[in-house]
Amino acid sequence: MDTRPPVDNRPPPLNGLELARWAWRQLTSMRVALILLFLLAVAAIPGSIIPQSDVNPLNVRDFRARNPTLSEWYDRIGLFDVYSAPWFAAIYLALMVSLVGCILPRLWQHWKAARAQPPKAPRRLTRMPAYRKVEVDATPDEVLAVARAELRSRRFRLRRPAEGEADSVAAEIGHLRETGNLLFHLSVVVVLLAVALGGLFSYRATVLVPEGAGFSNQVIQFDSLSAGALFDTDDLPPFSMDIDQFRMEFVEAGNQLGQPAEYEATVTVVPEPGAAPETHTIRVNEPLTIDGTSIHIINPGYAPAFTVRAADGETILAEGPVPFLPEDTSFTSTGVVKVEVPPEYGDDIGIQGSFLPTAYLDQNGPRSVFPGARNPEVYLTAWHGDLGLDDGQSQSVYRLDTTDMEQYEADGEPFRSRMAVGDTAQLPDGRYITFDGYVTWVNLQVGRNSGRELALVGGVLAVVGLMGSLYVRRRRAWVRASVGAEGRTVVEVAGLHRAEGSAGDRLVDEIGAITDGLLLRLGGAEGKLED
Repeated sequence: MDTRPPVDNRPPPLNGLELARWAWRQLTSMRVALILLFLLAVAAIPGSIIPQSDVNPLNVRDFRARNPTLSEWYDRIGLFDVYSAPWFAAIYLALMVSLVGCILPRLWQHWKAARAQPPKAPRRLTRMPAYRKVEVDATPDEVLAVARAELRSRRFRLRRPAEGEADSVAAEIGHLRETGNLLFHLSVVVVLLAVALGGLFSYRATVLVPEGAGFSNQVIQFDSLSAGALFDTDDLPPFSMDIDQFRMEFVEAGNQLGQPAEYEATVTVVPEPGAAPETHTIRVNEPLTIDGTSIHIINPGYAPAFTVRAADGETILAEGPVPFLPEDTSFTSTGVVKVEVPPEYGDDIGIQGSFLPTAYLDQNGPRSVFPGARNPEVYLTAWHGDLGLDDGQSQSVYRLDTTDMEQYEADGEPFRSRMAVGDTAQLPDGRYITFDGYVTWVNLQVGRNSGRELALVGGVLAVVGLMGSLYVRRRRAWVRASVGAEGRTVVEVAGLHRAEGSAGDRLVDEIGAITDGLLLRLGGAEGKLED
């Protein structure tokens, strides 16, 4: 019986430093970089499917209203603001580290390879995939001198001959292939840096402006603001803008009936206090740029105008347009009107209504059948009591808090009214509501992308690098000249290419062209192709 203890062939465990080196090698490998790049692309998918708070807060509001339970989970994992979520930033940072750690060693290796001498001519050139052999009357030294000139004219880099290499010329070309490959990967880093720069210094805000109104480029005037960690409000350009006219056109017939045809805003801009006003036009995909800040049209809507009067019919308690939010593609819009009433004129009034641009009433109830304002009507109900506007608590301008309010009733039923433009409805307590008409409103996105120019540079570099890596071929060529049996000089020309197929065929053609160039420079000769 063998009483020797068993031999443990397992390698010793890694210490802390060795484990860190192993983890670093894994992170900076091209395989992991590709995995992280794919993971980043997958992580960005929710940002294009789920509405984002900094892009379209109205859609986020609607999604929350339709899916309250699911929205809670989305908020926990940041799906309403994917590109600012910690998990997305972690993938982003890991990809940056992986790419930089992968590229830097390759840059050093490429630098050394580009400065290294081309390899000397092999002993047997006949083994090369491209080979030609000719005989000429010139001396070997004359042939080699001509070969150097021919290869230089074709942008080959020549090897400095060492002792014992006087009978051959070695040359190499195609290092730009690896240069293009590295340039492409560096451009990815540049684009990632541009996006990171934009995330730190850029801002994106939305502001809803009715036709005939305006805003100034100040944080207090924005409806929503998403900004980077290093964004400074003092950097906001001090311009102001008035919406002189906003025009909405829709497809009138065909399969695309009711689809938007054109949104166009005519605006007056004052670039800075005291400057002369300027008139501009903003269209979808044609933003206005002011001092590095871009203003885009996001989505439009209608703002029905109301006048609320006291019971005496003369005292105006509130008047003007109020933006309603569209609920569907036919621009059925809902909203509220909050009227804070002086105590001597009764309770506060809260109005909930639906605006129908092209109203149609059937057995299913009122609805809009076209987004254009062909037959505008409003359907509303009203409440009275305390709006709570003096409680110091912020409220949404699109929601009515009826906690301390009571709905008007008429004949024992909740008060409701259907109104066309110009109609007036009397509330049960004697006060009046008049539907004066409507104006359009436009939701504008105001923002600055600090990394846009850098991203453009990265994109151009990526295209240049990709073209270099795809179209440049690294190859080597050798020319050997020796005296033959009949006293003539035997010239051997050979080439090596790592690729196969058509690239190998091109190499054969190139070696043939080099040989023909040699013969032309030497004044002609006889030769033959050998496999």
